Amino acid sequence: MATRRGVLKLMGGGVVLVAGGAGAFVATHGPSKSARAPWQEAGQYEEYRRRALSYALLAPNPHNLQPWLVELDGDNALNFYADVDRRLPATDPYDRQIAIGCGAFLELLRIAAAEDGYRADITPFPDGEDMDRLDRRAVARVEFTADAATPDPLFAHVLARRSNKEVYEPRDVDAAALLQLEEAARVYGVSAGSVGNNDIAAHLRDLTWRAHKMEVMTPYTNQESVDLMRIGAREVAANPDGIELDGVMMSAGKMLGMLTKEQLADQTSSGFKQGLDMYQAKAESARAFAWITNDNESRVDQINAGRAYVRFNLKATELGLCIHPWSQALQEYPEMAELYDEVHDLIARGKRLQMLVRVGYAPDIMPTPRRGLEAHLAV
Repeated sequence: MATRRGVLKLMGGGVVLVAGGAGAFVATHGPSKSARAPWQEAGQYEEYRRRALSYALLAPNPHNLQPWLVELDGDNALNFYADVDRRLPATDPYDRQIAIGCGAFLELLRIAAAEDGYRADITPFPDGEDMDRLDRRAVARVEFTADAATPDPLFAHVLARRSNKEVYEPRDVDAAALLQLEEAARVYGVSAGSVGNNDIAAHLRDLTWRAHKMEVMTPYTNQESVDLMRIGAREVAANPDGIELDGVMMSAGKMLGMLTKEQLADQTSSGFKQGLDMYQAKAESARAFAWITNDNESRVDQINAGRAYVRFNLKATELGLCIHPWSQALQEYPEMAELYDEVHDLIARGKRLQMLVRVGYAPDIMPTPRRGLEAHLAV
């Protein structure tokens, strides 16, 4: 068994390996491979709906909750639901972000089905909707028609798509690339905008950092994130959802008692302060921003925002760009109201900001953990 003395020490926020057994510790406490197996399993199903669903579950979604349930119906349809036990009541009290994540799932489902020649006809909220909260009624009914669709070029980038949360390189994003991103998101009634490294981007760097601080310095909203953190490879493997903190350094910090949920909830702890410093560096590294908007008059608008966003994300992958949602200022709880108004006054042009992301260049990263297809099939 690994011991504190014989394996490693945490010093100044870094990991130093010492003495015998270090190699074994690294080998057994690196990022969880099993938690990322669904990325390798995608497309490996004989039945066409399961094959399409295995790609859809790779969609971006808030806090990686993966709040999706599917009921297969007959041979050519399915009913799609939001998992109401996987919501964010503190930071997403009206389930807007959850609905956007559902839209991203549905668009990836459509793209993956088209790769097999199936047209996916999506009927949102066939039994009605409630703008206050999502409920157990279907988010969508999907009916498939064989030999009725042509492949979507964006499918080629599904397995490479990421939400890259690293510090970005000090390198400006070409204006032509930003315009291509905007164009990719202008579907389903959604509008898009972007800025390069100008005064508005500087304002957004400051604003998004202030919004991040507001969320983590507000105890009940920070606790919502802390409760969803999976610390260390073993915990990530056991719960391949939420906010993963795995890898050697995270496992070491957990083993030494220096990285715990209690510390991450304590604003006076070194772990909390280091987390703030880490995210400040990420915020300050942003050279470009992009966003999508619509009227937000119905749940369908939120679903459409998610469908547009995943296309935007796939286009960024095609262009060799990284994007990272930085949407704290868009959230609808009382403490965020002033920053919500500020960001809307700055860039929304009378619409509802549905997504705000930083855009740039960063090292490649591993895919985010996923729960796998069986976890999403209702029985």
